[in-house]
Amino acid sequence: MFGDLLKRFFKLPSLPVIKADDEELVDPQNVLREKCNQDHHAQELFKRLEDCNARVRSRKKTTEMCDEELIDYLHHIDHCVAKTLFEHLK
Repeated sequence: MFGDLLKRFFKLPSLPVIKADDEELVDPQNVLREKCNQDHHAQELFKRLEDCNARVRSRKKTTEMCDEELIDYLHHIDHCVAKTLFEHLK
């Protein structure tokens, strides 16, 4: 459930990339997301999200959906990426 959502987040649409002849182009946003994901605070938020997902999966009837945990995690990653993203764009 959450793994699929996280994969879709990291595959959000970005600007079209024109491939250069000799070099492999790398989307700086994806690189920065991976780097920000290693941040201590991001790891804590991710752990909180995984704990919530485990709690929801363990119950048959629940109204809990872990929305708050997901939004907190994604907000932190986006905020971290936004600090330096435009420095990497050409």
